[in-house]
Amino acid sequence: MSDPEPCRMKHTEDPEEQRDLIEESEESEELSEVKEEHHVKPGEKPLSRSKTKGTFLKKRKDKKSTTCTQCGKGCTTKRNHEIHIRIHTGEKPYTSNLKRHLKVHTKEKPYSCSVCGMSFSLMRTLQTHQKIHTGVREYMCFECEKTFITASNLKQHQRIHTGEKPHKCSHCDKRFSRSTHLKTHERIHTGEKPHTCDQCGKSFTHKRSLEIHVRVHTGEKPFTCDQYGKGFTTKQKHELHMRIHTGEKPVTCDQCSKTFICASNLKRHLTVHTKEKPHSCSVCGKSFSLLQSLHKHQKTHTAVREYMCFECEKTFTTATCLKLHERIHTGEKPYKCSHCDKRFSQSEHLKSHERIHTGEKPYKCSHCDKRFSQSEHLKSHERIHTGEKPYKCSHCDKRFGCSSSLKKHERIHTGEKPQTCDQCGKSFAIKSHLKIHMKIHAVEKPHHYSCKKKKVKCKSRLKNHMKIHSGEKPYT
Repeated sequence: MSDPEPCRMKHTEDPEEQRDLIEESEESEELSEVKEEHHVKPGEKPLSRSKTKGTFLKKRKDKKSTTCTQCGKGCTTKRNHEIHIRIHTGEKPYTSNLKRHLKVHTKEKPYSCSVCGMSFSLMRTLQTHQKIHTGVREYMCFECEKTFITASNLKQHQRIHTGEKPHKCSHCDKRFSRSTHLKTHERIHTGEKPHTCDQCGKSFTHKRSLEIHVRVHTGEKPFTCDQYGKGFTTKQKHELHMRIHTGEKPVTCDQCSKTFICASNLKRHLTVHTKEKPHSCSVCGKSFSLLQSLHKHQKTHTAVREYMCFECEKTFTTATCLKLHERIHTGEKPYKCSHCDKRFSQSEHLKSHERIHTGEKPYKCSHCDKRFSQSEHLKSHERIHTGEKPYKCSHCDKRFGCSSSLKKHERIHTGEKPQTCDQCGKSFAIKSHLKIHMKIHAVEKPHHYSCKKKKVKCKSRLKNHMKIHSGEKPYT
């Protein structure tokens, strides 16, 4: 028998589909041969369909002498073996199915489902889809008894049990059970991004990624929080957000046992322990543990403050900073303490506050055993050990370990006294001095510290006074 004409040869872009088509053509061709051999002569009893099929299967098994050296598949004829090899070589000599392929570009879908109205470019795809409505799942896995609509779906499923991965990457040694997974993987090596957004031109490796991206332009947010009504573009983002309300934190730090909502938050947290800061500013040399933190910092040098508050016209470097600022005007405080009725405008402020109730001190000093509830307090404390004083006075050469100490000191130069007594109007540079002063106005003075001969208003003054009696002279 001569080879089929090229124009009649079935061809498909999908090697998995091509393999199925080859098998179907093999089977129908050989089954017809068996039927011819067992053609009923006059006076003879015809063979039953099951016997005919059984004879065909036996004959087919005997004929599978040509085996693929790459995946071990057996083919009944040399011609079928040659066609099968093209799956591995990637050779595609025929263009007979170009008309069908063009529907990918034209997006023509002439076949519609009468039940749900969904449209398809191919009739056989519609027929497969309709089985969803009829509930016909005639193919069953004998390992786990799971049922499937098509034989190809069953075949792919069975590879879970067999561990078969016939599709090998041509760039590395990784193997896959499905050809579609191989195609997606190979794009990592080739850099191919075939799915392009028609609104902004951004390209994606996966079609699903493009579908999610398009929601940026359409504003579609199909996943909604049932507590605050906040919308999300993906199911994953919605699930992560819901953990804020449920309190679920499945990811744990193996160094301090702190828990997190997601793995990315843990990764960011680990820089607290490693103190790794790989991202440095090219202008001032300041280093950051996160690249996004560096990008935010760099805007302080470029003076780009593109986000403006319409209430007070204050500008900000990021949309997040603007959003947080706007809560000052709206009075919005979406974060409520689970232990008391106090509310906060920022989640970080809520976290810090809740540690008052829980007593949690997750930040431990690397030089001593002292622990802190806030990372800023740990940083300030560690400067006692390192001797670092990064805050310099703009009026003199004095330096300080924390910014609050610098502010207090600079008031000596500026004469600023922001703490004012509401009873006599006297002002003070430091809040603690105002507190001491307020005791003068108090009707009852229960907080006086005294020795037998003298009363003083604060504990530090009592200590100094007691040195008169002890004869202690520490400063010589």
